[in-house]
Amino acid sequence: MPVSSKEILRKVKEDFINRRGMVYEECERKKLALYEEIPQLREFDAQLAATSTKIMAAVTSGGDVKAKIEELRKENMDIRQKRGALLVAHGYPADYTDIKHSCDKCNDSGYVGINMCQCMKSELAAALLEASGIGKLAKNQNFENFDFDFYKEGKERDNARKVYNDLKKFADNFNSQTDDCFLLVGDTGLGKTHLSTAVAVRVIEKGYDVTYETMQTMMDDFAENQFRGASSDNVQKYYDADLLIIDDMGSELTNQFTVSVLYNLINQRSNKYKPTIISTNLSQVELREKYADRITSRIFGTYRPLVFKGTDIRRQKLAGGK
Repeated sequence: MPVSSKEILRKVKEDFINRRGMVYEECERKKLALYEEIPQLREFDAQLAATSTKIMAAVTSGGDVKAKIEELRKENMDIRQKRGALLVAHGYPADYTDIKHSCDKCNDSGYVGINMCQCMKSELAAALLEASGIGKLAKNQNFENFDFDFYKEGKERDNARKVYNDLKKFADNFNSQTDDCFLLVGDTGLGKTHLSTAVAVRVIEKGYDVTYETMQTMMDDFAENQFRGASSDNVQKYYDADLLIIDDMGSELTNQFTVSVLYNLINQRSNKYKPTIISTNLSQVELREKYADRITSRIFGTYRPLVFKGTDIRRQKLAGGK
């Protein structure tokens, strides 16, 4: 069953809470075991635990509060040094029972102040990528490794740079409430999937919900829902995603059902100002021949066309190119 971005965020936050709790539990487990072996350690820990009470008493008693707190600080440090030496004497590291978080910036809370820590952002992005349908593609297809050398110098490479810059700008400044939609057009192997994936990765890294599927897989999901009683959650993601990317439009079997599904989906997302990217190997003429006019007029009227030109990159690689 598809999982929403909100549910994924909830799960990531829950994982951080559990991780933090396990760190403290492990620390306490070590202490309890050591108290049996080294009774004096319990005495040191009791003295350290009483420090906060002593500080409160110093603050409320008046007099030279600063001097009293400094004295308590030195006393606390002395106890900690003796405690560490005691552990070492029994064959343990001095910091054996210290709390050790996997992230020193947020102490495994996931947040630095009110801002999400980079460690949580990374885990959230990974989880969203996996749910988006591009987990494997994302490892090798991003803006950083897009290679312009596969395009001939001159107009062909200039066109590739323009397409790249337009999509990168869209991804870098992504807004889930926009009428920005793109139709990526061009023969197979010219970089449409690479840049679609790059957009998805960048948008997901910004914390948005992206659904990326081929046209055939998407239509299979709608058919499962319509004719086999599958959960509506299976298709709702296509309507709700902050960004929907449909790959390989035109590869699916076209009939009255698929035409109706595609029109309703495009229409609803457009009316809700939800951005969509569609890629296809078909020309404008071929699209008009394959789809009803109400679909093509909607796409050509609202989607910004980006035309990919060049020689099949996969063939270049097989032929011994870069």
